Amino acid sequence: MHRIKTLLLLAGACATFGAALAQEPSPTLTLDDAIRLALQRNKVLKVTSYGRGISRALLLEARGQFDPALVFNRNYTSTQFTTSFGPIPVLDQTKTDTFSGGIQGILPLGTLYSITGSTIEVRDTYNGITKNFQTFGGFQVDQPLLKGFGFSANLVNVRVAKANRAISDLTYRQSAIDTVTNVIVAYSNLQLAHDQLNSAEKARAQAAELLSENEKAFKVGSNSQSDVLTSRAYAAQYEESILIAERAIRDAQNQLRKLIGDEVFLEDEPLLVLAPMDIPDVAVDRRTDLERALAVRPDYLQQQLLITKNRALESAAFNSLLPQVDFVGGYGYNGSAGTFSASRQMVQDHMNPSVSAGLTVTIPLTFSAGRGGFRAAKLQRIQAEADMKRLEADIAVAVADAAGQIETSRKRVTADRAAYALALKALEAEEKKKKAGTSSTLAVAQQQNFVVNIESSISYAVAAERQAVAVYDQVLGNTLERYHIKLADE
Repeated sequence: MHRIKTLLLLAGACATFGAALAQEPSPTLTLDDAIRLALQRNKVLKVTSYGRGISRALLLEARGQFDPALVFNRNYTSTQFTTSFGPIPVLDQTKTDTFSGGIQGILPLGTLYSITGSTIEVRDTYNGITKNFQTFGGFQVDQPLLKGFGFSANLVNVRVAKANRAISDLTYRQSAIDTVTNVIVAYSNLQLAHDQLNSAEKARAQAAELLSENEKAFKVGSNSQSDVLTSRAYAAQYEESILIAERAIRDAQNQLRKLIGDEVFLEDEPLLVLAPMDIPDVAVDRRTDLERALAVRPDYLQQQLLITKNRALESAAFNSLLPQVDFVGGYGYNGSAGTFSASRQMVQDHMNPSVSAGLTVTIPLTFSAGRGGFRAAKLQRIQAEADMKRLEADIAVAVADAAGQIETSRKRVTADRAAYALALKALEAEEKKKKAGTSSTLAVAQQQNFVVNIESSISYAVAAERQAVAVYDQVLGNTLERYHIKLADE
């Protein structure tokens, strides 16, 4: 029986030792690591990044409208009719084969051009299948003189696409700034949750020590049962605070892990160990900082580009108010012979020149489409300019608020630390009075609770300062420079 007990004890010890080996140590995460992981894996940032590739593809498409194109044509026509010059009907059939090829395109001024070479082979059975080759080589142009003329009318898609490309880059940069700021805030919140748990555990330990002292004093008769019950009640109240703090740590950690790209959130996962988080030293200068914000903030630069887009659209819309007057012309050489080679040679020898010139005029009766388009484009441009004024005011308020939050949080930290030092002295004095018999357990417990509350306030004030600096950098558009982050393609 004794041998069986020994084996069972050894098995239990081995199982405990194996479990200790299998338990993974809690990973340590620094703020720099969290930011790096978020830039690599954050899902919102990943979705935003596709906008840059899409805008570049659309710019390539817009520029592609000016690429010349090769054009080839092959056409066959057969015409058959019956003629009669007497009692016997005569069947006449003409067959035509058309071959053409060339280059055509449009220029930024709106010029439509084509450089063409063509051959038409005509076969007439009425004349005994007589063949004739008609060859042409030359060019033709269609040049708008009013509506459709100029860079504003023809480069509008390119200009809009270029603005959209820049806007997509700024959108991605803003998303990166927001992501980094959110990581800093989440990291700070997790640090705050750990600080609150440490404060609650420290307070529980102090309360337990006070309870132990009262129980010992009660046993020797130098204390009352009321003091024991009072200290026991104060010790019990911290159990709830610890449970709340533990839950807050798990929730804050899940929020941080979500930002850095994690997808599975289980309750039995080890808690992260955070490295100390430094608070960047920032010098607040509202006037200079506002100028910087208006110079580098991605959303403000996007608004400027939006106005640029609207001006391009307005200029193109104004051009659409004009009547359509196009010059159409061409020049080339012709050949006509019984064989293709002879016909082609006539073109090569610049024989039989042909010139064409003319005007095509189209005047809408009401210009409703043009007037409506121009009016809408103008109002959209005015709207964008007014929205920029609104954004400037919002940025000015945001800079002032963020600067004020930094100043207030710094003062909070200083005030709370001073209050904490005084509270510790008061607690020490109250404990001495209790030992001397001139104070009560209730007074000591209340003073301990006061120290705990001030210590908690310090944690909140420090977290507020950390987050205020992060938001201030975000408001100024300075977050990436602060953490030495360089985005791709910059």
